[in-house]
Parts: sequence; C-alpha cells; structure tokens
Amino acid sequence: MPNIKSSKKAVKVIAKKTANNHELKMRVQNLIKNCEKAIAADNVEEAQNLVKDVQKYSDKAVSKGLIKKNTADRQKARLTQKVKNMK
Repeated sequence: MPNIKSSKKAVKVIAKKTANNHELKMRVQNLIKNCEKAIAADNVEEAQNLVKDVQKYSDKAVSKGLIKKNTADRQKARLTQKVKNMK
C-alpha cells in the first residue's frame, strides 16, 4: 500500500481507468456476440442495428488503444458481410 498521497491517488485513478477500459472491451465483445445471434436467428433489422453499435464502440476502443485497428476493422467487415448476405 502506498504511503505518499499522490501514490494513493494514482492507485485509485488506475483502478477506475482499468474498470472503464474493461467495460468498453466487454461491451464490444457482447455486441459482437449479440449480432452473431441475431444473424443466426435471421433477424435482419436487429442485426443491422447491432452492426452500427459494433462499429461505434469498436472505433471508440481503437481510439483509446484497447484493441488494434486492424482487429476492429476485420471484425466490422465480417459482421457487415454476414448481414449483407442475409438479405
């Protein structure tokens, strides 16, 4: 446990940032899973809405450095292609 006041604050800040980062990464992963489920259930409208959300939150995660740009682009492209093939 740190003794210095600034170190104590740093521990709190790091914990908060870690929680926020984890929440954003899990949100992206859950959106991808839900989109895959909607595609499997042939629910076109829901899948299209989820793809938009996946794109939005993936771009946020990339801008924060949580996932790599190519990984996000690949995931978005695959989901978009699957939704296009549903029609």
